[in-house]
Amino acid sequence: MEILRSWLIAPANRPSFLRKWHSCVADCYVLDLEDGTPETEKEATRRALPEIVAELKRGGLSGTLYVRTNAPRSPHTPRDLDAVLATDIDGISIPKLGSVEELKPYVCAIEVAEKARPGKRFGIIGGIESANGVLNVTAICAADPHLVAVYFGAEDFATDVGGMRRTRQGLEVLYARSRVVLGAHAARIAAVDHAVLDFRDEEQFREDSEFGRNLGFDGKVCIHPRQAELANLYFAPTPQEIDFSRRLVAAYEDAERRGIGTIAFEGLMVDGPLVKRARGVVAAADRIASRP
Repeated sequence: MEILRSWLIAPANRPSFLRKWHSCVADCYVLDLEDGTPETEKEATRRALPEIVAELKRGGLSGTLYVRTNAPRSPHTPRDLDAVLATDIDGISIPKLGSVEELKPYVCAIEVAEKARPGKRFGIIGGIESANGVLNVTAICAADPHLVAVYFGAEDFATDVGGMRRTRQGLEVLYARSRVVLGAHAARIAAVDHAVLDFRDEEQFREDSEFGRNLGFDGKVCIHPRQAELANLYFAPTPQEIDFSRRLVAAYEDAERRGIGTIAFEGLMVDGPLVKRARGVVAAADRIASRP
């Protein structure tokens, strides 16, 4: 599964924003051709995309580089795909993905591009941002091996549902968030939680990140480099969690060698499920530590 603690997105037509990426650390950087790029700028931005991608790659990024195209039903999308898949990106992000049928044209375009460039592999990160997307998320997540993750777009979802009022606590989108997490993890792909729009409110970002992580999300949509820094922290195991997990696994393995399958450990009754979770924490910590 991809490490996707921070999914940092910025308009593809704003070079001043993109240059800041070289001084920040994110797991995934996303050039936005959709909402972030105005209608009047889309064609010029597509033409400039090869140089934008080349400059970012030359400068060195800590994570993967994706481009978010326009939505499945947009007339811009075929031209987006032609432009994007000719560059050295790692994958595409599809906004407002509502069904498996809407995914198919993207997969077809990617397969053609991969055949033309032997050894090249493009990933897909799907945006679940509508009522249809939430209802179909399980099928979408399992539809194609190019899909490495999905993200939940709370603002577009609330708009699509109509009449939904957004709150700081976010309980109004809890069901949708939970569906996205379950669909993603059933398919063994990563789940990225929605953005906090007030990028100055670090306390809200912390609260929402911790809630999202408790739901099972692997990372967060970030709209500012500082948010990416915080997401890398909040969606990684803490030193305390790592230490506890290592000690629990060691104690259980020692008991197992003595023919004991259930143990008492620091006040907890521990058997298979808790040990598996502790091993997952250790494995995640090791994978993050091994990243360049």
